[in-house]
Amino acid sequence: MSQLNPKFIYFDLDDTLLDHKKAEQAGLRDVYAHFDMFDGIAEEQLLTTYHKINRGLWEEYGRGEIDRHELHRRRFQETFREIGVDEGVHEHAGKVYMKYYRNHWEWIDGAKESYLKIAEQYKVGIITNGFAETQWLKIDRFNLKETTGHFVISEEVGEMKPHPKVFDRATDLAGVKREDILYVGDSFTSDVVGGSKANWQVAWYTKNPIEQGYKLAHLIFDDFSELLKALKIK
Repeated sequence: MSQLNPKFIYFDLDDTLLDHKKAEQAGLRDVYAHFDMFDGIAEEQLLTTYHKINRGLWEEYGRGEIDRHELHRRRFQETFREIGVDEGVHEHAGKVYMKYYRNHWEWIDGAKESYLKIAEQYKVGIITNGFAETQWLKIDRFNLKETTGHFVISEEVGEMKPHPKVFDRATDLAGVKREDILYVGDSFTSDVVGGSKANWQVAWYTKNPIEQGYKLAHLIFDDFSELLKALKIK
């Protein structure tokens, strides 16, 4: 385990502190139950198709090829088209999904207690890819303004992680040297690669590390107690 000696700690939000994947799955299952048009369509078919299409659209969005409105429109429109149901209700389905998705937001196991302990001893901040409106709702819902005033949201920056502009903005806000910043995140590409290129210390939260991660991350962990131990917090 490498020595972690930061002066400032940034956390990723989705799937590091908050369980986005679980909320997304639950929200989609609620959409499936909400509409009669899915009769004869397997629930798993909806989920699998949506994830495939949504992932591709986020890649297009990250490259600047589409805007958020096109992403929102196409993710259900193209999903419904592919599984053979009425794509004309895609706009309504998107609103229904967001309503259900918000009902399922919750902390990752162990994240809340560890984050609050860390925030007592270190200056902390949040960096997140995503749409500002939704991310600010999460920030308010989980009272994160009580522990930090430093929030970097990709849509407000105009680029998505791992773009250097995101990490440059965050470095300026932290007010410390780059090498004194620790970034805790779950995505290899967005968080580990992005943080490493910014010359930050990186703690990678993952249950499935890859070889390259061991070369870039200062700590790889799958339980937040390991992060506390590395920071010498009891």
